[in-house]
Formats: sequence, structure tokens, C-alpha cells
Amino acid sequence: MAIIRNEALHKQVATAMRQSIADGEWPPGSQLPTETDLAARYGVSRPTIRLAVAALRTEGLLDVKQGRGTFVRAAALGPTGAIERTITRSGSRYQTPSDDWWTNAEEPTVFRTRTDPITAPLLAMDEGELMISVDRLITDPANSTRALHRLLLPMERIDGTPLADTPDVTPAKAYAILATAGHDLTWREQVTAKVPTPDEREALKLSEAAVLLVVHRTTTDRASGQPLLLETTRLGAETIALTYAIDTQQPTPKPTSRSDTKHR
Repeated sequence: MAIIRNEALHKQVATAMRQSIADGEWPPGSQLPTETDLAARYGVSRPTIRLAVAALRTEGLLDVKQGRGTFVRAAALGPTGAIERTITRSGSRYQTPSDDWWTNAEEPTVFRTRTDPITAPLLAMDEGELMISVDRLITDPANSTRALHRLLLPMERIDGTPLADTPDVTPAKAYAILATAGHDLTWREQVTAKVPTPDEREALKLSEAAVLLVVHRTTTDRASGQPLLLETTRLGAETIALTYAIDTQQPTPKPTSRSDTKHR
């Protein structure tokens, strides 16, 4: 390795190792050579190798397993799967591409909660209003990818529907219940990212460098524009991508201002 002046040596080693990973010399899941072998390869000391490995571990490229060695993360080269975020309807039945995740879901945790500074605006409600929350850990049966799903049901919006008595249903079932109650449904999603909490990291089996995708899906009555329920899905951005089908929409008419009216 050619040494570059005025640049920390461990950063130069990390750059070279990163390139070897990108070139496929060390494919995802493979074990790296020992510290001694790496030090000999790059002509540096073992402490320098440790610093380079620590930097790549922080980036999420490497996993250090005590007593076993250092391994290239399976997600080092990008997401290994994708979730299609479409919703289809056949008669009174709704379907989503992730419906089969619910067959391996843990038993739901159902409890009462209240709207907060994040959920209140999404549901067009005031803070502190009563809701039912249904929390689940769901798993993709194809590759065991995990996600944390929360279904939030505002009490005043589900009153008089079966959701008030049996809230622990799948999202597709909840859509069908709302449609049967006379709502013409439409959906809107908001995607953000955040650093996972220790509990989220453990539940989803994320690396130390993982970023969490937080997807808020609001189900709305098309005619009134009133939000009916809110879903929050949390999943690791390093392993899963989200894909969307996008259709054109009619532009929303701009409200006429009072000054425009006076000049007509």
C-alpha cells in the first residue's frame, strides 16, 4: 500500500480495505484475515489495523464476533431485499405485498395510548386524544427480515366498527372493515430515518451503525379527508429498501383569496 503523507495511516488502511470489500475480494459473510496477516499485507502495525477495523465497523461494513474474528456484513453492499408498498383491492378484500409477514408475527401487544407531537398532526387530532395501539414484531418468511409494526386506532374514528372490539387485526383486514363502514379509502406515507434505540436494535437484530427507517402510513377517507388510522413500521435501512408505484393525480385547486375576489 502506498503511504500518503498528511493523512492518518489507519484511514488509508480503511480505504484500502473498503475497496477490497467493494471489489468482492472479501464478499458479504466472509471472514477477514487475522490482524497479523492484515498488518503484514498493508505494512502497518496491529494497532493501526484495529483502528481501521473499528472505522469500518462504525460504518456498518464489518462485524467483530468475539472469539471468532472479523466478518464482512451481509448488508455491506446495500439492501438485500425490498418491500413493495402498494395496496390492491379485489371486491371487499384488500391485499398488500407484505401480508405473508403476519403469518410469522409475534402475539400483538394491545394497549391504550394518546396522540403525541408526532402522531397528532398525522391524524389531524389534538395531542392527548385517546387511541388503541396494537404492536407487533413481524417477520418476512422468505429471509427472516424483521420489522416493528404499530397500528394506531383513534377511538372516535373507529367507534361503531368491529375495530373497537377487535383491534388486533392485520392492516388489510382493518382496511376492509373501514370500507364496509362506508369509507372510500386512500393512503399517504411519510418516511423518516433515525438512530435506533437499544431495544429497537436488539429486536430487529441491527448492527451498531444501522439507521432505522420509520414509515408512517395514514389511511384516510377520500371524501372528507379525515384520517382514520395510522400505521408505523420500523425497519433497518441497511437491509431493506421501500419501493412505490406512483400514479398521476389531479391538482388540488388553490383556495381563492379575498383580495382575488375583490378584483373580479
